[in-house]
Amino acid sequence: MSADATMREINAVDSEHQQNMLSDSRRLRQLKKHLSREDHPYHKFSTGNMDTLHVRPEAKGIDTRSELIKFYDKHYSASIMHLVVYGKENLDKTQGLVEEMFQEIPNTNKSIPIFPGQPCSLDHLQVLVKSVPIRQGHKLTVSWPIAPSIHHYEEAPCRYLGQLIGHEGEGSLYHELKTLGWATGLYAGEADWTMEYSFFNVSVDLTDAGHEHMQDILGLLFRYIKHLQESGVSQWIFDELSAICEAKFHYQAKIKPISYAMAISSKMTIYPTKHWLVGSSLPSKFNPAIIQKVLNDLSRSNVRIFWRSKKFEGQTDKAEPWYNTAYSFENITEFTIQEWVQSAPDVKLHLPVPNVFIPTDFSLKDIKDEDIFPVLLRKTSFSRLWYKPDTKFFIPKAYVKIYFNCPLANTSPDAFVLSNIFVWLLRDCLNEYAYYAGAAGLYYGLSLSGNGFELYLAGFNHKLRILLEAIMQKIAKFEVKPDRFSVIKETITKAYQNIKFQQPYDQGMSYCSMVLQDRTWPWTEKLDALTHLEAEDLVNFVPMMLSRTFVECYIAGNVGKNDAEAMVKHIEDVLFNDPKPISRPIFPSQSMKNRVVNLGTGMKYFYHQEGSNPSDENSALVHYIQVHQDEFSMNSKLQLFRLIAKQATFHQLRTVEQLGYITSLSQSNHSGVYGVQFIVQSSVKGPGHIDSRVESLLKDLESKLYKMSDEEFKGNVTALIDMKLEKHKNLNEESLFYWREIKNGTFKFNRKDEEVAALRELKKEELIDFFDEYIKVDAPKKKSMSICVYGSHHLKEMAADKDKVIASPLIEIEDIVGFRKSQPLYGSLNGWSQLKL
Repeated sequence: MSADATMREINAVDSEHQQNMLSDSRRLRQLKKHLSREDHPYHKFSTGNMDTLHVRPEAKGIDTRSELIKFYDKHYSASIMHLVVYGKENLDKTQGLVEEMFQEIPNTNKSIPIFPGQPCSLDHLQVLVKSVPIRQGHKLTVSWPIAPSIHHYEEAPCRYLGQLIGHEGEGSLYHELKTLGWATGLYAGEADWTMEYSFFNVSVDLTDAGHEHMQDILGLLFRYIKHLQESGVSQWIFDELSAICEAKFHYQAKIKPISYAMAISSKMTIYPTKHWLVGSSLPSKFNPAIIQKVLNDLSRSNVRIFWRSKKFEGQTDKAEPWYNTAYSFENITEFTIQEWVQSAPDVKLHLPVPNVFIPTDFSLKDIKDEDIFPVLLRKTSFSRLWYKPDTKFFIPKAYVKIYFNCPLANTSPDAFVLSNIFVWLLRDCLNEYAYYAGAAGLYYGLSLSGNGFELYLAGFNHKLRILLEAIMQKIAKFEVKPDRFSVIKETITKAYQNIKFQQPYDQGMSYCSMVLQDRTWPWTEKLDALTHLEAEDLVNFVPMMLSRTFVECYIAGNVGKNDAEAMVKHIEDVLFNDPKPISRPIFPSQSMKNRVVNLGTGMKYFYHQEGSNPSDENSALVHYIQVHQDEFSMNSKLQLFRLIAKQATFHQLRTVEQLGYITSLSQSNHSGVYGVQFIVQSSVKGPGHIDSRVESLLKDLESKLYKMSDEEFKGNVTALIDMKLEKHKNLNEESLFYWREIKNGTFKFNRKDEEVAALRELKKEELIDFFDEYIKVDAPKKKSMSICVYGSHHLKEMAADKDKVIASPLIEIEDIVGFRKSQPLYGSLNGWSQLKL
């Protein structure tokens, strides 16, 4: 903890704080803390910045480093540490390693500090706080201080209540608010808990109409809570929760060892030894009194209401000191809330029905196949089925991906937006039914993808076919309800409007993708298209979009061959095999491929753009180097360069030069075209300066590679091989790897083995030749592009930076779409039409 390292870390903390200044979730969290007892630790600023860690202490004559060491001396003790070691060695060897490596840690017999008492006094209850967010949208958060349920983790009172208040099936609070057109999301559960205090929160995402009916929404919430209080705690609901949790726990997927070890070590501070591995995962003790106690705490006298909306601009009189969030504060009485309850609309709120999706058959299929890679099981003019039975994980789960390739789904900004609304409305109409499946460990998702849309189902396989058939039925019988269209249109409009509040580095990556990827549309064009669309447009569009479709399927896990084929046959029957079919096969000429701009060799392109949020001081640089199209030997060289350069990049640009908290070197893959991206976001330096520092870094990397010893080279190769040979931890991880090959049309299921083989043959001189040819500053085959996004601090530098781009090989991109249209494209990797069964 040297003085120099301390100051660097203070700068890093401040840089992180600067990027978080415009985060609405952090602003709300700090506002809640601000409105609490000043003598309670909960009240404090939770992250720190230059002011709190350097400026203020220095003004008081306090040395931050000295305070840091005092803090270390006070709290660094083995008595309050917990260690998890996860490895293949036997326990005796592991114990020996632990004793050898950790014996020097001092034990000063410290105990874990506790902070008793509730953070909220009576002054902080029965309050309504209105605040102004950064982003578009309205949100209502209702919060109650409660006793921490961690002390009753086997009785699980907050999980029981969160499941009921946050339920989304018919008769639930959310279902009724959604039907009224007032809400687009609702979450209920415990939050901000410690061993001494906790909160139960209900958060509702409001529509514009919902914002105008805030009092009715609160009235319905308290009415539902009263219904729960009066109807009593139900044994069958707890038993159902217990059964679901037991199934999820016993058949949970393996996760990365580092994540598992961290999770267990955290649990060791909380639970008795016998529950270190289980934690709160298995609610098993039905105790109505404990649940009723928490339910009774959700009272009108104990409530804190936080309501945020852009509509409160100019109507507030206070500012939270750390994030400068504008807010107003008023007291509300129990009588006022009672009036809201009485005046709220008469809707039929009731408890959920028993969950038909809870799995009861956990048997494993008798899989005879020995295939280690997916096989093409079925191919017709309508569809193709890739099949990969589970021969590794042995759990009763399946993973299904279905890509509906609809060539007319993404032909223009209008088509893209209409396809997007179609997917949103599909999810919307499935929500009440599919919510039960998700609660029972069977998940689904619908999203836009490529030239169409994608459906995935993952989880317990027992009732997966039922959910799939229900989804296909909704696709086949899709109808546009004008009221739901209006709500979804409003939601997507706000989502597009909020893109301008993205972090600057996210904006840079979006611009980079837009330059490179053919047939991508600027969000401004999508927003403009959306503004003019009505329900009738979608009614006309969907049949046309579905009229030509090819269905690409991947089915993996605990599913037999016949069952997999039957699922795909059902999809074909729904879409294609009707006297008046919804869909027909696509024409060969309609097989759209995702293609990528082939940047000019020896050229350096620039795109300079003002950050889309004038309030954001941060700037960003994305320095992109395009290298090659998918090929094992080249892939291995690029990946090895990235591995060697990654730590040096972080050390030089972040640790030494202190350019910004967000600093990374990553490999990029745009539809099979590989490259590297240096990404830096900074509030202290502009993109032009950062770009020059990346160029300087590349010269340092050149020297590093030239001086690298044979042993160091072999060590890096071995490290990369070890990473590649790491086995997939679970079915989802394995399936995503294979699905990426299928979706990209590369079908290189043995990719890892081939790239490892290429690495084993690679010589140090070949890596240096690769760097000299494609990466270094003056490489003859180099193709690079710098995307420069200017925050408010550095906007004045943009004109001068653009003036430096004067002649070839430096080229300024003025218009992304115009530039993309003028450039040659890489050929498509997709070879699906050539595949044979």
